Amino acid sequence: MIVTPLTVERWAVPGAVRCGAGPRRALRAAAALGDRPRLVAGVAGALVDGIAPGDLVVASAVRGPDGGSVPVPTAGVLASALRAAGLTVHVGPVVSADHVVTGAERARLAEPPDVSGGARRTPDVSGGTPLTSDVSGGTPLTRGGPALAVDTESAWLVSDTVPSAVVRAIVDTPHHPLVHPGTVRRGIAALRSLRRAAPVLRAWCDATAAREVLLAEPRSFCAGVERAITTVEEALDRYGAPVYVRRQIVHNTHVVADLERRGAVFVQEADEVPPGAVLVFAAHGVAPTVRRTASERHLRVVDATCPLVTKVHAGVRRHADRGATVFLIGHAEHEEVEGTVGEGAEAPGHVVVVGSVAEAETVDAPDPARVATAVQTTLAVDEAEAIAAVLRRRFPSLAEPRSADICYATTNRQAAVRAVAGEADRLVVVGSPNSSNSVRLAEVGTRAGTDARRVDRSDELDLAWLAGARRVAVTAGASAPDHLVDGVVAVLRGLGPVTVTARRTTTEDVRFTLPKEVS
Repeated sequence: MIVTPLTVERWAVPGAVRCGAGPRRALRAAAALGDRPRLVAGVAGALVDGIAPGDLVVASAVRGPDGGSVPVPTAGVLASALRAAGLTVHVGPVVSADHVVTGAERARLAEPPDVSGGARRTPDVSGGTPLTSDVSGGTPLTRGGPALAVDTESAWLVSDTVPSAVVRAIVDTPHHPLVHPGTVRRGIAALRSLRRAAPVLRAWCDATAAREVLLAEPRSFCAGVERAITTVEEALDRYGAPVYVRRQIVHNTHVVADLERRGAVFVQEADEVPPGAVLVFAAHGVAPTVRRTASERHLRVVDATCPLVTKVHAGVRRHADRGATVFLIGHAEHEEVEGTVGEGAEAPGHVVVVGSVAEAETVDAPDPARVATAVQTTLAVDEAEAIAAVLRRRFPSLAEPRSADICYATTNRQAAVRAVAGEADRLVVVGSPNSSNSVRLAEVGTRAGTDARRVDRSDELDLAWLAGARRVAVTAGASAPDHLVDGVVAVLRGLGPVTVTARRTTTEDVRFTLPKEVS
């Protein structure tokens, strides 16, 4: 249910229920709502600079007058949907006061609460049960930092036991006081923003429900990814910052950003690295020409190439050296494929990338009796097999790897997706857009009959897409940290009660040793 304190706010958000202004009316409305999800919408005053009249503030946490705080897990996804609707949105804590705030009091209310004392209690203005919330932890997004806006109802309407959200349109700011001739104009701007936001607010309400979350296992980091990330971390510890990394160490924006904060510098090519510096090769591997460039610049190389990619490189070199044409099943634009193609560039044979069944039907070789295959390690198993089947039919002498090139982690994660796909209404795959194995997981889920989507982070979830979904499967690509899965589950919990069920198809115990330069 959408709840607005004032009649004029209800006009801006058709279908909303008016609760009345102030703490006492808000508490009575909260009691009447019981355990129903509620989204509080209305106008408010900004507490900090940088927020203009008509802007929206989405509460990441709601604080009471004495610092009690209730986090709002759906703030990010709600803010993203509002921005997609063309609105200017700020995300941060909203504080509630039992009176209209003006003047210098704004600055005091904006200050973060003292979280050293653990649980805080919001004043009980009606004799009922006050809100209680542990504010000793949490992330800055949900609980820390200055409050952005102030109202007189939200703290008494929201609860950490009921799905809740708060969206406030700004009327007054530190530089635009409430008592001023311009208030009417600013108020109209705020109400217009609320009206534009109304479809998104309804989408949030439609997405609220009790759900079962099916966690596909295994998921997230594989041994090669863990090895690559640890390699950069150990290089930073051993050699000090900066440590240079050619391309993304693994295809995940969050991992890259975290390593950048620690002192890693990501470059496109080895010739961008200062002579004599430390250079880490990413998990996807490099062509021999890259190694030569690094040697010519006297770089101290730490090779974090996944051992399974190294195995593919060795196979390509072996076949190319005997003059065979190697059909590399994979996507030409992927960095792993670029490096693998480079392994055959200086051999008597050559490497031909085959990216589809259609391409497999048309490729040729100078000597059809001397042909072999290799496979990008992160492909979908069924996709690679369909291409390989065509090549086998067309080239009876085709030499194939003794063991599958597609890595164990890719195979295991795709099998786990297929195991949960038939049970779920929706499938969420967590992974960056340039992560081949993450993109393939979503494709596998779709082919298995589930409505699957890939997201890089939890605030990319689509509220309208979640509406009506009572069972949601969640997995993560081999390069995506598992804490991002926790973020998706937290958003779903913010929309209603969640039961989490793990679906394990196999147990992984593979471990790779670190490169000798950092071991």
